[in-house]
Amino acid sequence: MISTGDVKKGIIIELDGQLMKVLDWNHIKMARGSAQVRMKLQNVRKGDIVERTFQAGTRWPRARVEQRKVQYLYNDGDAFHFMDSETYDQFAVSAALLGDDAKYLKENTEVFVSNYENEILGVDLPVTVDLRVVETEPGFAGDTATGAKKAATVETGLVVQVPLFVNEGDLLRVDTRNGEYVTRVQ
Repeated sequence: MISTGDVKKGIIIELDGQLMKVLDWNHIKMARGSAQVRMKLQNVRKGDIVERTFQAGTRWPRARVEQRKVQYLYNDGDAFHFMDSETYDQFAVSAALLGDDAKYLKENTEVFVSNYENEILGVDLPVTVDLRVVETEPGFAGDTATGAKKAATVETGLVVQVPLFVNEGDLLRVDTRNGEYVTRVQ
């Protein structure tokens, strides 16, 4: 069981028969009456975001979500195939479940998969991934006085805003949290 005093961002609780991930929380002390906790929660399976207020001291069952390291192998259009790094078991995850995270996956990338009672909830990407530029327009130094950017398409189909000196064939480090260019690796 987890109470309002133990709540942190990222914790998954069971609320009304649903798995809810805590996105944000606030402790509110009223002038009269008991303290309350206002939480922003995301339904793990559906993606809905709700805000709920609870009395201080409320308790919920904590969801036992397991994470295991897996390696991305390939995709066949509708599904992305992974292999467990310890047991070598292969399994598929639907493209709908991955959503935009699929644009950061390239073959042999190691990621973590979240499971709840043998149901795959999602894939946790590393903070950065290295991707090769396959298409970009040439940039000319000295065109602007400020840090100008241009669009570059990487090997997975993701379009990233990069500095003018980046060329086709360069290896870039991209932040998976916001899709922004970090640095040029090669």
